[in-house]
Amino acid sequence: MAETAVCLGTFSAVKTLWEVRIHKINEELQREKEFRQRLLLVWEERAALAKLKEKVINEGGRAILRIEEEEWKTLPSCLLKLIHLQEWQLHRTSLQKIPQFIGRFHSLVVLDLSRNSIESVPKEIGQLTSLQELLLSYNRIKSVPKEISNCISLERLELAVNRSICDLPPQLSDLKKLSHIDLCMNQFTAIPSALLNMPNLEWLDMGGNKLQELPDAIDRMENLHTLWLQRNEINSLPETIVNMKNLSTLVLSNNKLKDIPACMKDMTNLRFVNFRGNPLELEVTLPPCENTDEEEQQEMFGIDFMHMYIQESLKKTGNVESCTSGSPPVMNPN
Repeated sequence: MAETAVCLGTFSAVKTLWEVRIHKINEELQREKEFRQRLLLVWEERAALAKLKEKVINEGGRAILRIEEEEWKTLPSCLLKLIHLQEWQLHRTSLQKIPQFIGRFHSLVVLDLSRNSIESVPKEIGQLTSLQELLLSYNRIKSVPKEISNCISLERLELAVNRSICDLPPQLSDLKKLSHIDLCMNQFTAIPSALLNMPNLEWLDMGGNKLQELPDAIDRMENLHTLWLQRNEINSLPETIVNMKNLSTLVLSNNKLKDIPACMKDMTNLRFVNFRGNPLELEVTLPPCENTDEEEQQEMFGIDFMHMYIQESLKKTGNVESCTSGSPPVMNPN
């Protein structure tokens, strides 16, 4: 029995020894595997950085990262080695996410990530206080973060053809330098209050949305000179539109307008209007032009059409309306 006990004890000791050895070997193998993975990651980062450096050009005194039609679904952290970049121009790269470290690129003046697959904008974007242009059209963005309002140098914002954006945070009205906004082909049902509170806004495109009307406060955008509203569901225009003294381009094609306000005859700064594709109640035919060039110009601008329509409308009602605020309508003596 004693011999059996000794044998069992020896076997148990040997087993334990082998288990310890196997555990140590497994640990060494795991450490070696992790080391190889880290080494591979280092080499991949070096290769990615080298590839990125090849895409950096100097143009107009700026360091620009320009990548087009290459597969970059994510951007590696090694991009931080190029912290001096002033522009990103990444188009058709299938980029799915703007990295959170974007906020560390304090020298960025232009961030152009159009035509990718981006679904959200990180709040760190608000750390880019030198950013002048944020171009994110043709992506899959669903909402706009309020932190963009911290980009105090922003002059141009493009979010066209994201197809899901339906509102803007009111904080964006704090962007005093913002003059150009493109929001076409989204899901807006009303003009956001943030836009109405941007007195320095000059150019706005909200075509291809679901707007049904324009607010009476539209004239608060007093510096607006270009307004694109094509392919919406607008059925009437507020008379306050006449107060938009700087408006020179107004596109309202393919809406549901049945009439043109008579007050628009007093908008003397208008140079280009387009009412094509609306179910207007009156049929107006412009007098023939002397040559083809004049006829094409007349059709394109639509100014003559607008004035002719208003004239015919006033004849029909027997009124001559002055759309000056507070002025009563005057009867047409004819």
